[in-house]
Amino acid sequence: MAFISSGYDPENPMKDRITDIGPRNYEEFYPPVIKNNKGKWLYHEVLQPGVLVHVSETGDEVYTVRVGGARLMSISLVREICEIADKHCGGYVRWTTRNNVEFMVDSKDKVQPLIDDLQGRKFAGGSYKFPVGGTGAGITNIIHTQGWIHCHTPATDASGPVKSVMDEVFEDFQNMRLPAHLRISLACCLNMCGAVHCSDIAILGYHRKPPMVDHEYLDKMCEIPLAIASCPTAAIKPKKVEVGGKTVNSVEVNQSRCMFCGNCYTMCPCLPLADKEGDGIVLMVGGKVSNRISAPKFSKVAVAFIPNEPPRWPKTAETIKKIVETYAADANKYERLGEWAERIGWERFFEKTGLEFTHHLIDDFRDPAYYTWRQTSQFKF
Repeated sequence: MAFISSGYDPENPMKDRITDIGPRNYEEFYPPVIKNNKGKWLYHEVLQPGVLVHVSETGDEVYTVRVGGARLMSISLVREICEIADKHCGGYVRWTTRNNVEFMVDSKDKVQPLIDDLQGRKFAGGSYKFPVGGTGAGITNIIHTQGWIHCHTPATDASGPVKSVMDEVFEDFQNMRLPAHLRISLACCLNMCGAVHCSDIAILGYHRKPPMVDHEYLDKMCEIPLAIASCPTAAIKPKKVEVGGKTVNSVEVNQSRCMFCGNCYTMCPCLPLADKEGDGIVLMVGGKVSNRISAPKFSKVAVAFIPNEPPRWPKTAETIKKIVETYAADANKYERLGEWAERIGWERFFEKTGLEFTHHLIDDFRDPAYYTWRQTSQFKF
């Protein structure tokens, strides 16, 4: 009866419903050719790097031109994308989960004029605004987190290293010479709102020092129980501290238990974690989400630490380029990077890539659940 008294009629649920709250139905934004052929697609092909065709059982075709975008875009760039969509695609455009932009047309004769228009648009420095590529056995956009621009706990930047690395591997964005597709991701701290746990090559920002404690202001600015409760490893405990001849309430950090996650700083600004010497980058390799050929894999640490080197992060970019080139030259067709490393052995992986192996890289994870829980749809009776 509560529903009835509030005006809701279960027999007529749409009556008097307010429909302008929340997002509109995504089906409203389908291009007509996709809406008319939903559930009827027979196959698709990659015609050239960055260009795909999907063919329907009705005979209809849709051609997709994929271009590299960015996670952080200016309003003027978004307006230019919309202008291109209006000009060539009937106003329809979409973004992929890796920050690529896809323009779709319904006939082959519209593809080349669209590509010519995209390739003709450049920034003042001469680089492409809308480089075509990112499909098939190549490298697509690096998915990344927020870094120094928006986040308050990063150990490295996001946009800076991503731009630097993509400049190094840009040729592989525009071609499909690799044995299989290769995914690179970046997370700027261990909290990892990126996909570094399961990428072929992963860039991870890493703190190496515990948070500093500003005893003088902590009790004035923070709720101490909240700061203590925020720690996932119980590394923080309350402590009385002498400051300027007065005893104040504060906290103490057990450094051996701290995992440098920054959760405490989220709750209490008097526990800052950022440190010029302590912060840097860890490179991980061999992960994948795909269930093809072998089960999904977690990434493994390959380089334990690289210092932050803004603005171009030369050591990080050079190391990733070296891994990509070695993989391209040595892996079998269709092998993902982790599958290649497991086939030749991780010892050989380090030899071939020229990476130093240290005790920091020893994988001592022994959770039985990792081996006993069903992790994949691949199985045998």
